[in-house]
Amino acid sequence: MIDVSKKSPTLRIAVAESTIRISPATVERILARSVPKGDPLEVARVAGIMAAKRTQDIIPFCHPVPIEFIGIEHKIVESRVTLTATVKGIYRTGMEMEAMTAAAVAALTVYDMLKMLDDEMEIESVKLIEKRGGKSDFKTKVATPLHAAVLVLSDSVSAGKKSDASGLLIKDVLTNSGIIVDSYEILPDDRVAIIDKLRDYCDKSRLDLVVTTGGTGFSPRDTTPEAMLEVIERSIPGIPEAMRAYGQQRTPYAMLSRSSAGIRGNTLILNLPGSKRGVQESLDALFPALLHAFPMMRSGGHENPKLKNSDD
Repeated sequence: MIDVSKKSPTLRIAVAESTIRISPATVERILARSVPKGDPLEVARVAGIMAAKRTQDIIPFCHPVPIEFIGIEHKIVESRVTLTATVKGIYRTGMEMEAMTAAAVAALTVYDMLKMLDDEMEIESVKLIEKRGGKSDFKTKVATPLHAAVLVLSDSVSAGKKSDASGLLIKDVLTNSGIIVDSYEILPDDRVAIIDKLRDYCDKSRLDLVVTTGGTGFSPRDTTPEAMLEVIERSIPGIPEAMRAYGQQRTPYAMLSRSSAGIRGNTLILNLPGSKRGVQESLDALFPALLHAFPMMRSGGHENPKLKNSDD
């Protein structure tokens, strides 16, 4: 099985469809409810629902997923029966195999119930129609390139006693996300120096994003969040909440992080933990959804066509 433990649970929706070609005479028997084994469409609906819930037992590498909804609908047009399966769930991986299994088994059930009446019957297709949810739905296209700074805050790293890993990791993730990293610097845990540097990034360099690492713990020298409060004009509590919630599912120590986030002018500032693992988990929690902040800051609104009908 593929490791999906880094992914965040999101609403996943998949729609699959199967098509069966049958004779006009068989269509008449279905509509007249005179099939010897009973109503094939109603039985197919139940069979499809049951199959979706057993997909993990049928397809070897499928994850067991918590299904919240399964719907099977049918349509008869001339000599074809179309069965449409919709599956919804909140999880780390998609529901497309569950939807396709439901559609396929529904079609096989119709075939089984009609085979005594129709020697020419054929299952023509089983295909995925739509899938939604996951990181791909939360990618935001930013009109102009974003410019960022990475600031490492550590007495030991700035003194050359330790090498930096967290800041370099942030730099790599930002670069891979299409963000231009204009500055990568290391400072000691000095509150005044941190305040001056953050103001410089926002007011003089006018960067879009500043990401710091370190200084969010309980040590007397850990003053990054306090320095942030003197710099930002608006706080964004949801960002550190998302980081801690994601981390808490992996280690109880995540609750001890004092990471924060806020805006000064047109610059978004994030405080990440100092450990490489804490940084990685925080970035996994935030990207790519974080990029949606920038069109919002530029009055771009919330519109996302792929998610517009997620409650339909």
